[in-house]
Amino acid sequence: MLRSDARDNRDRILDAARAVFATEGLNAPMREIARRAGVGPATLYRRFPTKELLVTEAFRDQMRACYAIVEEGLADPDPWHGFALVVEKLCELHARDRGFTAAFTSAFPHAMDFAEDRSRALKSIAELTHRAQDSGHVRPDVTLDDIVLVLMANGGIQASSPAARVAASRRFAALALRGLRA
Repeated sequence: MLRSDARDNRDRILDAARAVFATEGLNAPMREIARRAGVGPATLYRRFPTKELLVTEAFRDQMRACYAIVEEGLADPDPWHGFALVVEKLCELHARDRGFTAAFTSAFPHAMDFAEDRSRALKSIAELTHRAQDSGHVRPDVTLDDIVLVLMANGGIQASSPAARVAASRRFAALALRGLRA
């Protein structure tokens, strides 16, 4: 169990990492995260010896939210509605946090917990895609790579504010779904 000051430092580091990754992506320097957290680089590296570990911990909640969205889509009895819901909600989730998009679409090889969670989510998205294809609602040539490509393209949306980025993401998701529909 961490002392309260160590726990406070850890929480500040994770909050700063989420903020920095959300605006600057995963290439943001660790020194910038330490600066924003109000801790020295040594404190940051003591808590998180690698950027992969920091990313894994910083995006743990977003990964859970991502998986919950996919589970919600799988639970929908209408395959097209479930598929569309997942594409729309994942695009919005990713539009709110560019760092999470980068982490989700390119797993760190050493961040095994995150990679396992990502793999589980992608398998479920593939299952959802196959269900929608089997029902005749999604084009038969659509692959999981196409869905990842949609998320990557969505992550590239540039806008003047987070609200504008979310609005553009919603529009993009609607256009992508039209292209994926049978």
